[in-house]
Amino acid sequence: MLRNKLFDEISRKVSAVIAESPAKDVEKNLRAVLHSTFAKLDLVTREEFDIQQAVLLRSREKLERLEDRVAEMERAMHRGDAAAPSTETPPPDSD
Repeated sequence: MLRNKLFDEISRKVSAVIAESPAKDVEKNLRAVLHSTFAKLDLVTREEFDIQQAVLLRSREKLERLEDRVAEMERAMHRGDAAAPSTETPPPDSD
């Protein structure tokens, strides 16, 4: 118990000395420099990154579905399947 109190006392004194020393100023200055440097970089937040990652995933899934549809249409065209969906655009309505 006495040993823990001694370590706690030393820790408090060291923390107090560091807080009042130039080391604290160096830490503040370093943080300011890092903040300034990161602000100049074209970085995104984690939230923005996660959102874009989800958008990309949905886009990839949609692309895969469209590729499958195109492949199916091409197979149907090669078979000469009468039930194949038409790839031509219908003529405009003239009412």
